[in-house]
Amino acid sequence: MRSRYSAFAQSDAGYLLRTWHPDRAPATLESDPGMVWHRLDILSTSGGGPFDNAGTVEFKAYYRHGGKRGILHEVSRFVRENGRWYYVDGDVLA
Repeated sequence: MRSRYSAFAQSDAGYLLRTWHPDRAPATLESDPGMVWHRLDILSTSGGGPFDNAGTVEFKAYYRHGGKRGILHEVSRFVRENGRWYYVDGDVLA
C-alpha cells in the first residue's frame, strides 16, 4: 500500500500498472499533474501477513488539487499470487 501511494505521489504509472492485478488493471494510466499527494495514514489492515493470500488496507490519503484540499478514504483489497502482492480494487468511503 505504501509503495503504491509513493508511486501515485511520484506519478509512476508504470509501477502502479505492474502492481495492479492483471485481471483488473486498466490498459493505460495517466497521472494528473495538478494532483499533489501530501500524506498517507493507514487506519487498519486485515490479512496480508506472511501466510495470507489476501489482505485489506483502510487508509486516508491527503491531497491538494486545483488549490483545494481533499482526502481519499478507501478500503483497498490485495491478493498474493506467485509471491507478489497485487492491488485488486477498493471501496471509497465517505
